[in-house]
Parts: sequence; C-alpha cells; structure tokens
Amino acid sequence: MVGEIDIPYQKFILDNGLTLIVHEDHKVPIVAVNVWYHVGSKNESPGRSGFAHLFEHLMFNGSEHFDKDYFEALERVGATDLNGTTSNDRTNYFQNVPTSALDLVLWMESDRMGHMLGAITEEKLESQRGVVQNEKRQGENRPYGVARQLIPKNTYPVGHPYSWTVIGSMEDLNAARMEDVHEWFRSYYGAANAVIAIAGDIDVETVHQKVQKYFGDIPSGPPVARHKAWVAKMTGSKRQIVQDHVPQARIYKVWNVPEWGTADADYLRLAGNVLASGKTSRLYKRLVYDDQIATDVSVSVNPQEIGSQVRIQATARRGTELATLETAIDEELKRFFQEGATERELSRVKNQFVSRFIRGIERVGGFGGKSDILARNEVYGGRPDYYKTTLQRVAAAQPDDLTRAARQWLSDGVYILEVHPFPDFKTTGSDVDRSQLPEPGSPPQIDFPEISRTTLPNGLKVLLSRRSSVPLLNLNLLVDAGYAADQHAVPGVASLAMDMLDEGTSTRSALEISEEIDHLGARLRTESDLDLSSVSLSVLKSNLDSALEIYADVILNPTFPEQEFKRLQRQRLAQIQREKNNPRD
Repeated sequence: MVGEIDIPYQKFILDNGLTLIVHEDHKVPIVAVNVWYHVGSKNESPGRSGFAHLFEHLMFNGSEHFDKDYFEALERVGATDLNGTTSNDRTNYFQNVPTSALDLVLWMESDRMGHMLGAITEEKLESQRGVVQNEKRQGENRPYGVARQLIPKNTYPVGHPYSWTVIGSMEDLNAARMEDVHEWFRSYYGAANAVIAIAGDIDVETVHQKVQKYFGDIPSGPPVARHKAWVAKMTGSKRQIVQDHVPQARIYKVWNVPEWGTADADYLRLAGNVLASGKTSRLYKRLVYDDQIATDVSVSVNPQEIGSQVRIQATARRGTELATLETAIDEELKRFFQEGATERELSRVKNQFVSRFIRGIERVGGFGGKSDILARNEVYGGRPDYYKTTLQRVAAAQPDDLTRAARQWLSDGVYILEVHPFPDFKTTGSDVDRSQLPEPGSPPQIDFPEISRTTLPNGLKVLLSRRSSVPLLNLNLLVDAGYAADQHAVPGVASLAMDMLDEGTSTRSALEISEEIDHLGARLRTESDLDLSSVSLSVLKSNLDSALEIYADVILNPTFPEQEFKRLQRQRLAQIQREKNNPRD
C-alpha cells in the first residue's frame, strides 16, 4: 500500500530563488495556496522572543497596495481553511479558494511578500502587540498552561533556539520596535526563503506563469543562516513541582530526541503509539482501564527541524497520588524496553500511521493536506516527496527498531513536571480598624542572665554570661582600638592586622588553623570596626579545650607571614577598586 501513495508534483525555482511546487487535483474546482517561509521562533535572538509570531499577525493587517484586513477580503471570495501559523521552524500562510479566485490570492500573497513594510504603522504594531499579549495571557491562564512555559525552558540549555516559547515573553514583546519589524522582514521574507505549494483544480503551466507574473519581481533577500541538528539530549532526571488552578494533578515526562526526518524520530512515533494510542494501548489500558488511577494519558512526539521531543502526559484521578501514577508509567516503560512491541501492536500502529496520512491527502489544503505535505517536506527534507522515505521506513520498521530507539532515547535524560491543584484558599471577615496604627503595648520584661566577672593576673578582664539551653560556647576577645586608631598609622592597618591573625602562628600555618577549626566544628573570626577590634570563637562544649588552644595560639603567637600579607593586601586593593567602580558604595 505504501508504495502506491504518491502526490504527483512539479517543482520550479524562479530566478529570484522562490520555490514553487504544483500539484493537480481536479476533483472539485478548488485550489489550495500554501506559502511557507523558512523562519520561526528559533531564528529569534535573546531579547527578541515572540517576534516571528508577532510578525505573522502583522502580515494579515494589509500590504502597501491593499491596506485592509486580509481575512475579510479572502473570506468574501469564499476562502476556507484560511489562517497563518508560526512554529519554532517556519511561518506559513494558507487558504483554499475557488479556482476562479487564484489570481486574487496570488496577488495578495505577493503583495505582502514584496510590498509590506510601507503598510506597517506604529498603530498596527501596537494593536497586534496587544492581540498577541492577550493570546499569551489566555494560553497561560488555561488549566495546566504553566507547563507551556516551563517545559521549553527546563528541557533545553540556555541559548538553544528551542529554549523559549514561540509566543515569547511579555518583556520582549513590549520591547519590539518598528525598526525590528523592518529588519525581520528584510532578513527572512525574501523570495529565496519561501516555498509556495499550490494544489487543486489548476494546470501546472498556467500556475507557473501566474506565479512568475506576481512574484517574479520580488527580491530574493539575503542569505539565511541555518541551524544544524542540536538534539541537546539530557542526562539523569530533573524534577519540578508547581501548583496551578486545576482540578486534578498531572504529570509530564519529557525527553529530547532526534530531529524531524530521522529514523529514530519515526520509530519513536510508532513506539509512542504502542504506548498510548487507543484504548488498548499499554499506558491507556493500564492507567485508565485496569488500575483506574488516571483519567487520561497520552504520548506525543513533536518532530522539529533540529531536535524533537517525546512527552508523556497523564492526569491523575482524584484521590490518586502522582507518585502512584508515575510508578505505573515507569513500569510500563521498563516492560517496553525489555519486551518491545508485539507484531500485532506494530501492525496496528503502522496501519494507524498510514491511515492518518491517507486521510490527510484526501484534501488539497489545511493541516495534513497535500499542499501542506509538499511544502513541509520541501522545507525540512529538501524535496517535496520526502514523505515517501518516512512511509517506507514506517512500513519496514521491526519491533527491534522501536525497542532500540526507545531504550536509547527514553531510558535516561528526562524532565519531570508535576502540576498540583492550588488549594482553594478563602479569606475571612475582618473588623480591623485600618484608619490608624494600633498603639504599642508596654515593653516586655527582659531577664538577662547574671554576669560573673574576674580579672586575670595580667590585667585581662573576663566576663561570663551563662546560658544552658544549648551546649555551645561563644568567646569574644575585645581590644579597645579600631580603625579610628589608623590616624596614627597607615590607613587600613587595623583591619589588615586583624585579618592576619589567623594566617599563621609559630606552630601552625593558615591552612592548618583552618583545617583544625573546621574539624572541631568551630568558627573563628577576626574583625575591626571604628572603635574596637575582636577575635571571636564559637565552639561546642565538648571541643572547648582543643579549640581554646588554637584560639590562644592565634591571639598570642601570630607570625604575620610575608606571603600571606601580600595575598591579603592584593585582595584588599582589588576590593577597594571594586568599591570605587560601584556607584552604590
């Protein structure tokens, strides 16, 4: 059956680089026009996310010679399947119209391809910016909308062109300016970066002449840099837990896998269907029918130009913990890794794959229609009939192919997102008088511990304050001199001298002091302020004797090593320089 599937076409490349693909289908007097520009959100740069999608909106707001709404004009001539969409990799504009309206569509498409910038005004930019931002809010406020933002950001490394969403961030959308619009158009909307697929009740030569007539004078545009495959396979597992206004908990498990058109991407699509396509699929039967711990489960493979993703999504039945759901999913995955697909399962998913394709090509336009398939395979695969490679690969797939691909790509490197219901919190009534501040009450009574005092023979005064709540002692030696005394010496001497105390003694190096203090779980600090300098020690009662010996050594026997002095001096000078360069300091 697969060998019989064919979408006859002729392909032309105009002198300006525009690619034209024509397919004749005379069932009904309808023609589908599908224009693909090989530019999507992955062509954006940091700080300019969402721009590809914003520009798609602007393309429907009128061109230089038809400065009116494109939707209204096309709907008046009977257009159906009329829309534009933006993905990570491409932007397309498509419509089905009566054959008699082909000239009108080609005129309009060529006018916005070649004559667009003069029609874009600040008013239109502001209007469509608001439309896109409202679309973004609606998407994020839908149940589980938080996943749309978190998954790209947490599955791809910073700087990867799939690490931001197609719709972009509010900040970047607000930053879009008219000069950015012009630059985007000039960079990516040239004829050489576009593919036009036309399918329907037309003849090839007539269409070729018409496209040459309407599009032949449009500049090719500059060369466009292309991204190579960048799968960015993850390792280990990464888990994120969030709350959202949802009725049931849901879990997502996401893996980065090979790009569109590769054998493993196709095998993983088949494996995903074995796991969760139809009521008899493994995950659906286990989670929804047998264990009844989920209300839905799906496995989706999103094939993209430089890297794809496999996503398992399951919604827990009320009262079921996500951990229970995840355990069942992992068990079924492990069973698939070990046993693979049965011949019957593989036959089922192959038939489903081919049937979906054939149902799509019953139509000339729309998603999955013949014009869409021809354009997609030309843009991503380099030839309009690349779909035959995919169909042949699917037809020839063996159970071992699915098992190997699943083991290689789904046994490691997973991002797990748990979305839990946000509790239904409520407020209570209040009779608080907020017209004035409440009067503070009487100060609380404080009982300080009794202080014992003594003086050592050398004149050192010792004060002891007892607290028995924890077995910890804090000692602090205070010297009545701080950096105010620097006026009689070089500025900075006091603080630098205190910093040098624990940099070496006659029996210990700086590293030995640090290692012994750390081993005892103690803390030794030296510092100097305006009027006082201090050496403090915090130590567990059980380690007091050992720590006290080090404490005394630091105070009584510092050697001020030359190399340590120079190191601290360099650090201090660097700190002073940073402070000079910081306007807040």
